[in-house]
Amino acid sequence: MDTPSNPVYNLEYNTERPYLHIPEYGRHFQKMVDYAVGIEDRDERNRIANAIISCMGNMQPHLRDVPDFQHKLWDQLFIMSDFKLEVDSPYPIPDREVLHQRPEPLGYPQNHPKYRFYGNNIKRMIDQAVQWEEGDKRSGLEYAIANHMKKCYLNWNKDTVDDKVIFQHLLELSDGQIDLASEGENLTESGQFLKQRAARSNRSSSGGSGKKGGSRGNRGKKRY
Repeated sequence: MDTPSNPVYNLEYNTERPYLHIPEYGRHFQKMVDYAVGIEDRDERNRIANAIISCMGNMQPHLRDVPDFQHKLWDQLFIMSDFKLEVDSPYPIPDREVLHQRPEPLGYPQNHPKYRFYGNNIKRMIDQAVQWEEGDKRSGLEYAIANHMKKCYLNWNKDTVDDKVIFQHLLELSDGQIDLASEGENLTESGQFLKQRAARSNRSSSGGSGKKGGSRGNRGKKRY
C-alpha cells in the first residue's frame, strides 16, 4: 500500500491551512487574494483586484445602496491580503496600526442612587426641571415627576404611601430646590395607581386563560 498516493493521508485540515483574516468570505476568496498578491504585473493585479471586489459585492447585494459600501469592500480586501496587496485603490489604504488600535474604554455612569426604585431617569428629569424658569410649565412638570415617583414607589413593594414621603424624597433629590409640600396640593390617589396595575394584570391573565380555556373546551368534543 503506497501511503503518499492514499487520499486519506493527503487530506488538508483547517488547522494546517493558512489563517483566514475574514472567515466570512471563505477560503476560496482568500486564495484569490493570495493569488492577486503574487501577480507581478501591476495592471493585471489591478484587474484581478477589481474582479475580486465585484465578487465580494455580489455576496452582499442588499448592501449595494449603503453609503461607503465600496470603501468597506476595499478595506476588507487589504485586510485579507495582510496589507501586502499593491494596487490602485480608489480609497485611502487603511493603516494596520490604526486598524488594530484598541478603542478607548467607555465611561459607564457609576450611579448609586439612594432610592433605586425611582430609577436614574427620575433624577435626570429633576435636574432638568430645576433649570426651567418659575411658572406654570415648571409646576406642571414638577407634579408630573412627583406622580411618577409615587407610581414607582407603589410598584416597588408598598400598597400605599403618604404624599409627604414623596415630597420629602423629591426635595432631597432636587437638593432642596423643589418643595411641593408647601404648596398644599395632593398627588393622585394611591388607589388609582393600584387600580390601573390590577387592570393590567387582569388583562394579561385573562388573555392567557382564554387560550387555555379554548383548548380545554375542545378537548372533550367528539370529532367526526
